[in-house]
Amino acid sequence: MSKQLFVDTPIKKMGDVITGKTPRTAIQDNYGTDYMFITPSELHNRYIINYTERGLSEKGFASIKNNTISGISVLVGCIGWDMGNVALCIDTCATNQQINSITNFKDGYNPYYVYYWLSTKKDYLFQIASVTRTPILNKSTFEEILIPMPEINVQNNIVSVLSAIDKKIVHNNCLITELEEMAKAIFDYWFVQFDFPNAEGKPYRSNGGEMVWNEKLNRKMPNGWEVCLVSDLLDKAPNTTRIQSSEYLLEGSIPVIDQSTDFIAGYTDEESALISTTDGAIVFGDHTRIVKFIGFDFARGADGTQILISNNKKNMPQLLFYYSIQKIDLSNYGYARHFKFLKDSLIVVPNEEVAQRFKEIVEPLHKVISHKIVQNLKLAKLRDWLLPMLMNGQVAVK
Repeated sequence: MSKQLFVDTPIKKMGDVITGKTPRTAIQDNYGTDYMFITPSELHNRYIINYTERGLSEKGFASIKNNTISGISVLVGCIGWDMGNVALCIDTCATNQQINSITNFKDGYNPYYVYYWLSTKKDYLFQIASVTRTPILNKSTFEEILIPMPEINVQNNIVSVLSAIDKKIVHNNCLITELEEMAKAIFDYWFVQFDFPNAEGKPYRSNGGEMVWNEKLNRKMPNGWEVCLVSDLLDKAPNTTRIQSSEYLLEGSIPVIDQSTDFIAGYTDEESALISTTDGAIVFGDHTRIVKFIGFDFARGADGTQILISNNKKNMPQLLFYYSIQKIDLSNYGYARHFKFLKDSLIVVPNEEVAQRFKEIVEPLHKVISHKIVQNLKLAKLRDWLLPMLMNGQVAVK
């Protein structure tokens, strides 16, 4: 087998490098839903971006037209601690000034290959960045980064292997989202509108189910149901070792869950950190208000990451507890004290029959969700194991 030939090629020869720009925020008409507006936080989950929290109007897009991108583009965070986060975008869109994008790729260069190569170079990008108080990788330095490029058919073969794994992860994530939306819809129908099935299988409230006024909630609720403080429903969290963020591993036997937006923040091999519960656990961010349901063994990250477990003294299965907590609005409370206010919040506790029926319906959905999350972890590990070997020619694909 002949040895693959790699040619060190600067990024600027592969396509156009565009540094993003933010339209004037004082002009509200600059923002809308016509185009995605990508910021560094959207680069965290990697692969293809197809949704952003904020968008631009035609007017806002036109105001920064020379700083926009179109077609298959590789986006790289180039400032601060988002340095080196990489993602792809296939649409016409805009980014803010903290992102450098490679777009309008020339023949002979597969943008997906460039994406995969850059996704392994976070530490390297930090090293070459200029550092004052904040690390910055400017456009001129970014353009000169040399990427060892094999011929296009080799690039395409490597991409076919890695993208097959990422597409499976994306498919799993879509299924996870669909199942969670189904469970949320059932929760809202049963416990917000109070239209759970009555004895005849018909919606309770819509079919004249008895409702009584509750002074604490300042609204009517089904007769026989209770209102409780969250604190009265909490069991003691497992006494385990907290893993500091500085100790997170890229690989390990136990996934670390914290209050970040990423579902898995890292890994650890510390057995003393292992948390295992029969019915799953709820992770709550004391700083971020992020709520996650974990249906597999995990470890807890530090810095305000709280573990919530139902004490089962009331009719509150773990999954019902999870969706109830998701509905609590803590947006008006202080940044670092959300857990205190969460514990003082009120939630509705149904009778045993309705609670158990909800559990029987939603639990199978979450078993599939947990299975797909664990499968994605294994797929990501496989991809990350293969990636460097494919990129340096240790493993050839035909």
